[in-house]
Amino acid sequence: MTAPGGAVLAADRAFGRGGVSVAPLAFGAAAIGNLYAEVDDAAAAEAVQTAADAGVRYFDTAPHYGLGLSERRLGAALGDRADVVISTKVGRVLRPAVSGGSADSEGFAVSADVERVWDFSRDGVLRSIEASLERLGRDRIDVVYVHDPDDHFAEAMDGAFPALDELRRQGVITSYGAGMNQSEMLTRFVRETDLDAVLVAGRYTVLDRSAEEDLLPACLEREVSVAAGGVFNSGISASADPRPGAMYDYAPATLGVLDRARRIAGICRDHGTTLPHAAVHFPLRHPAVRTVLLGMRSAQEVRDDLDLLRNPPPEALWADLEAAS
Repeated sequence: MTAPGGAVLAADRAFGRGGVSVAPLAFGAAAIGNLYAEVDDAAAAEAVQTAADAGVRYFDTAPHYGLGLSERRLGAALGDRADVVISTKVGRVLRPAVSGGSADSEGFAVSADVERVWDFSRDGVLRSIEASLERLGRDRIDVVYVHDPDDHFAEAMDGAFPALDELRRQGVITSYGAGMNQSEMLTRFVRETDLDAVLVAGRYTVLDRSAEEDLLPACLEREVSVAAGGVFNSGISASADPRPGAMYDYAPATLGVLDRARRIAGICRDHGTTLPHAAVHFPLRHPAVRTVLLGMRSAQEVRDDLDLLRNPPPEALWADLEAAS
């Protein structure tokens, strides 16, 4: 079918080395795991199906998101569709909670009947993948990321990456990589392992371009595909007019960050566009970035995000932003 937005959602961008292709817009499924607020089953399913029917082909989830809820909802909504790419993550194994029924302490509005345990070992990866396959209702996974190994570099190198390499050879997964909120360690993984892709959150945005100093050049050199997440830096760039109290990287923005965001928003207005519009398109200008991952919790959010992708900002905007940086 023809997707709203036309060619902008053509799934013609190679992602990894296994023959997987994605469109410029990808569906981040943390929100349908009840991130910060509850989403009912029907609304979650409608969001996923609206995105898939509109041409979104890449859906990213993790056991961490809602203690498995995101994976279960995504699997149920997509069913046996073969025209989609699914990524999930390893590093947090879910096990029955010692005292179940309490509220989750990591930002998801779910009952903590299970708990997360950090585990980047080979055995942990295999158990995590087996459980994810069951929750997703799939017999294989397209992309698997090592998730947030900031304090577990050695364990990831010795356990997780060799295990994922083995699973790739066996055909259980198509590609593997790492997903983090920093670029420095991701760059090490790109240079020291045989991963296919990385998901970098918040480090290549209109407000934080740090990944272009280390990670993105390494990815171009090693032919590693990049998914850019966190393009709104926790919310501040999701508004055309950032105000005091806006969130930046999971905390209230400092006055300096707020001032910079407001100056960028003003430049966007001068070019007849908005800060959110620029925030979504900015990462896609880099040749290493194959897709932008946006969190979506409703069909309306899907439609709003599709609208942001429909037409790029005027080319002159980027030169003015560069001059102001």
